[in-house]
Amino acid sequence: MATAVVNYTAAAISDRGRKRASNEDAFGYSVEHGVYFVCDGMGGAAAGEIASSLAIDEMLRLLAERTPGKPLPTVAEQAVIATNEAIFSRSQRNYRLSGMGTTLVGLLVEERNAWVVNVGDSRCYRLRNGHIEQITLDHSLVEEQVRLGRMTCSEALRSPLRNVITRALGTQSHVTPDIFELEAEPGDLFLLCSDGLTRELSDPLIESLLSVDLPLDDMCTRLVNAANKAGGHDNITCLLVRAS
Repeated sequence: MATAVVNYTAAAISDRGRKRASNEDAFGYSVEHGVYFVCDGMGGAAAGEIASSLAIDEMLRLLAERTPGKPLPTVAEQAVIATNEAIFSRSQRNYRLSGMGTTLVGLLVEERNAWVVNVGDSRCYRLRNGHIEQITLDHSLVEEQVRLGRMTCSEALRSPLRNVITRALGTQSHVTPDIFELEAEPGDLFLLCSDGLTRELSDPLIESLLSVDLPLDDMCTRLVNAANKAGGHDNITCLLVRAS
């Protein structure tokens, strides 16, 4: 039986939210090269904004320039390492940028083959047959405590340490990303998002907002509006990728 060809379309939106003075999130994608990324920057002054933008630019450039035939997950891991070094070295050269960093979550696709790359607590979900599944594991102190059975999910939500992430791009001289391998099917919908969305909206609510027959742009707007209505305490970014 012939394997169905999978095509991809995408849309994204980033919003400052209702409480923050600036937006340190960033996103970027290339349908042509099959790469999609969301970053959530951190650091004083404009450092977080610089870190997230630099991460997006570097990842897109390195993956667009990749050698044909080289395994995509290998190229992605090498790109993450190089991007981490670029951010870290820039923060070392400029004391105003000291300590800057960013999360990164990415989706890489080649036909039906898909890989999710993650550093930090920005997330990737997949909606299939009306149900969402969280693909990534948060690199955050409270989520790691939950996975170890030392904290409940409700305790994690209330914890004063819930903003502490244990892995990020640019804060250390070296970083190792998580890479998850998937098989995409026509009809799959991938959501890449910063924690400004997931802190405000529960997984069941995100699932219901994604389970509608609307253009991707409209779905992104619905997600951001819902997060702002729920409080909008942080920058909100969502990037949707549909397989068809």
